Amino acid sequence: MRSSNSLSKIKAENAKISFSYIPVAVFVGGTSGIGRGIAEAFARHTKGNAHIIIVGRNRAAAESIIASFPQPTSPTAKHEFIECDVSLLKNVRQVTSEILNKHAKLNFLVLSAGALDHNRTRLTEDGIDPVTALSYHSRWKLIYDLAPALEKARNDNEDAKVLSVLSAGNGGKIDLSDLELKKASLMTWIQSLMTYNDIMMDFSWRGTDSFRFEFCVPLDANMGLPCQLHPSLLSSYDTGKLWGVPTVRDSLYCWRIGKHGNDIEKQGYYGDDTSRDALWKHTMEVTDSK
Repeated sequence: MRSSNSLSKIKAENAKISFSYIPVAVFVGGTSGIGRGIAEAFARHTKGNAHIIIVGRNRAAAESIIASFPQPTSPTAKHEFIECDVSLLKNVRQVTSEILNKHAKLNFLVLSAGALDHNRTRLTEDGIDPVTALSYHSRWKLIYDLAPALEKARNDNEDAKVLSVLSAGNGGKIDLSDLELKKASLMTWIQSLMTYNDIMMDFSWRGTDSFRFEFCVPLDANMGLPCQLHPSLLSSYDTGKLWGVPTVRDSLYCWRIGKHGNDIEKQGYYGDDTSRDALWKHTMEVTDSK
């Protein structure tokens, strides 16, 4: 648990937030919970002077959230909602295409969409249960498709960060013979999704140009009230618990941060060369990302 001094320091740093450009930030799952909290904090700390895109299913909630944002003073800043059920891959393709058509650069991509229903018998039209689709496949597709815009931002010396919220350090070894997680027990299924996210956010190991941008990754499942955000630190606090994300500009490092703000490095990480190769191939096939 962090001390009150740490929280005070974070608040002081947050007060210094300043961009020399109008940042573009996409929040997927931003109509409730953690995603909403991060979107609201981002709007607050940029004083509304950002292009904020909330992606989700609940238009009424999104419009209420956007109405609460500070009114921007920059004429180029804009706050908007894109209605999309990202559990369906065809919808993800549509939303990433829409974003790329409007924005050559993307500075922040925050992924927190999820589902609490653990019924794996109900499948989407892609043949994937909704929890797996939301926790992994849709996030993978969003990153993969939007990578060129993130890379463009990074090449222009702007922030280019991806955040995926999903319980780092609590995964488990994955079964390479059951990457679809059809035979896995409930606990194995949940732990495998955590490991899938770890491997997903470790894209830089491939040396693929499309993923040569900075990753800033808090992966924690606390359902609290985020957040404080500034260019070099993202943090969230709930009932005295604090987790934060230091960033390394121009690096290809994947930060794995625990619920108390500590960098857990490779603790609870089960991605090796064999599993990464197998999962990459499997995911490319499922998402049709050629």
